[in-house]
Amino acid sequence: MKKRTHSARTFIVILLSCGLAAVSPLAASMHIDTVTVGNAGNLADAATGYGAVGYNYHVSTYEVTNAQYTTFLNSVASTDTHGVYNALMGSHALGGIERSGTSGSYTYTVKDGFANKPVNYVSFWDAARFSNWLTNGQPTGSQDASTTESGTYALNGVTNPNNSWMLRDTTAFNNGGVAIANADEWYKAAYYDPSLNTGNGGYWLYPTQSNGTPLAQTAPGGSNSANFMDQEFYSPYGNPIDVGSYIGTTSAYGAYDMAGNVSEWLEEINGTHPQWRNYRGGSFGDWPIMQEADYESPGLLPDQVADAIGFRIVSLNAIPEPSSYALLAGLTVALIAMLRRRQTR
Repeated sequence: MKKRTHSARTFIVILLSCGLAAVSPLAASMHIDTVTVGNAGNLADAATGYGAVGYNYHVSTYEVTNAQYTTFLNSVASTDTHGVYNALMGSHALGGIERSGTSGSYTYTVKDGFANKPVNYVSFWDAARFSNWLTNGQPTGSQDASTTESGTYALNGVTNPNNSWMLRDTTAFNNGGVAIANADEWYKAAYYDPSLNTGNGGYWLYPTQSNGTPLAQTAPGGSNSANFMDQEFYSPYGNPIDVGSYIGTTSAYGAYDMAGNVSEWLEEINGTHPQWRNYRGGSFGDWPIMQEADYESPGLLPDQVADAIGFRIVSLNAIPEPSSYALLAGLTVALIAMLRRRQTR
């Protein structure tokens, strides 16, 4: 009996050791905070036609950060098949992630002081691959169908602009997938406020619960402030800062930094240039017009990057937790239960 008990315990130790080795410290699990955007079925903003969403959903509370994106890189980019790392992240003063090693053994680290700043120099395709990776449970491995190339977006190696037709797979999204915020989801999370009047609610002009222009002032600021450049060419920082730093300024649903820090990719296809994607929101280097509800960006090719563009994600549910850890936890619980049954014999 003692021998069997000892063997079961040994097996648990071996399992835990193997499991923790399989999920390397560099590819640790990651949690993304979200806020719930409710009031499904709201009307669109009469001034712009945007903002109507027929379902409740979660939107990330903050822009995706360098620390979060580094976890993604260390999970799937030891060989960076589809270029989810851009060299400007390391070489430019405003980039926040450095890469070491050679292809096949690349590793990634966050620059000092950049962990909680929004990731930049990411293309639309990078954001789509990050969304697929979350949809698939944050797996570790090559950039293939199990990690980055399928999920909410059927990418299958896409890296160029010639896929203007590509939007989310609604079935995958409805089944718990993660996506880049589309135009209506982003707009509602930023400007809609069900408390503005009775009935269907209404919309603010700025994503700070205000119809007055925000102030370009240092964080934590007041109730209507952000990290952007004002009409006098003044910017409080001139670079991205930690997400959520303006603690008194959020949208009505509680999302931070939609008026500043970096602008954010949208899933929306540009109406004038069908190969381009739109983006929204204020940034550290742009005037307040970028923050306004009635402003539409000129868009960019989906393979382009910029120091003042990042992204925000959405899901119908909370962001899925890592599948590797869920499997490991389940097996461990089962084995502990087996051990206890043997001990009672």
